[in-house]
Amino acid sequence: MLKINGLTKSYGIFTAVDGLDLNVPKGEIYGFVGPNGAGKTTTMKIICGLLPADKGQVSVAGIDVIKDVRKAKELIGYMPDFFGVYDNLKVTEYLDFYASIYNLNPRDRKRICDDLLELVDLQDKRDAYVDSLSRGMKQRLCLARSLVHNPELLVLDEPASGMDPRARVEMKEILRTLKDLGKTIMISSHILPELAELCTSIGIIDRGKIVISGTVDEIMQQVYSKRFIKVRIRGNMEEAVKVMKESPLITNINKGDNFIEAGFEGNEEEMAMLLKELVTRDIPVISFGQMDGNLEDVFMKVTKGDEA
Repeated sequence: MLKINGLTKSYGIFTAVDGLDLNVPKGEIYGFVGPNGAGKTTTMKIICGLLPADKGQVSVAGIDVIKDVRKAKELIGYMPDFFGVYDNLKVTEYLDFYASIYNLNPRDRKRICDDLLELVDLQDKRDAYVDSLSRGMKQRLCLARSLVHNPELLVLDEPASGMDPRARVEMKEILRTLKDLGKTIMISSHILPELAELCTSIGIIDRGKIVISGTVDEIMQQVYSKRFIKVRIRGNMEEAVKVMKESPLITNINKGDNFIEAGFEGNEEEMAMLLKELVTRDIPVISFGQMDGNLEDVFMKVTKGDEA
């Protein structure tokens, strides 16, 4: 759906995007992550035809964004990281105004606006003025605005910014619904745990380049060369440590009050055999499992840690 090759954009002596390559297949929710100043917003604006590129190629559904920006924009819905609205309009007037910009048939606009308000759960606010809406409601209205022309690709820059936890949960459910409807979604956010839960794949950008990409599991495997396990037990700690030290697959044992953490260089079958050995030796195991890495740790490992 979205293909980028060698994309470059500079502002004076500062290179915001540096030969960036990226591919987002149709139907994915793609998380686009990076430090402040890494090039996320610049990349998104170029994708949407809002900024010219210095070099490189960008295509959406086979349409060259750089050479045929008008046609490409028909396929893209963009939600910026700030919310600009016409406060003196009612919600339905606001959506109808944007639908008219896309030259939608007046007979169809009411149906489209009604459908979008139902999608983002704002039916009961249809006659409310935009400036009376909460932050979360305005964000959902902005998302509805980006959908009025039924785009194939959604580019969302920090869509959950400033939302409370309930509003963020509602936004995630809407995005999952859009994916089920066949939309391809590119989303930038600093709320990394939620991206890890929501996205089918993730790319981390730093200093204008993609430094790592793939599914969350693939990224974890690239960053962490081995598994980590955690065993919680009740008593008999020394015997449990002894059993684990006997295994050639165990490294870097860390002992707590009632748990043991360790590196594990085996597969799932060998992990099951280790659990069986602990139980056979009458060690009271409360829980046993693989420790999951998290996207925040990966982010810190693969980015430089300073802001441009």
